[in-house]
Amino acid sequence: MSDISGARWRKSSYSNEGACVEVADGGPGFVGVRDSKDVAGPALSFGPSAWRSFVESVKHDGLS
Repeated sequence: MSDISGARWRKSSYSNEGACVEVADGGPGFVGVRDSKDVAGPALSFGPSAWRSFVESVKHDGLS
């Protein structure tokens, strides 16, 4: 897993009360994702190509 200790997090513009996601794309070679209600909790780390694929898939298919 990549070191995300110095990452700069931003909240998703699609987040709402009770369902908040933060993304950090400040690290070299990874994109971090965490729950904004538990910032000290676990975070996921994705490679840039995996993240692009996910974002494109959501844009194309949406989330159910």
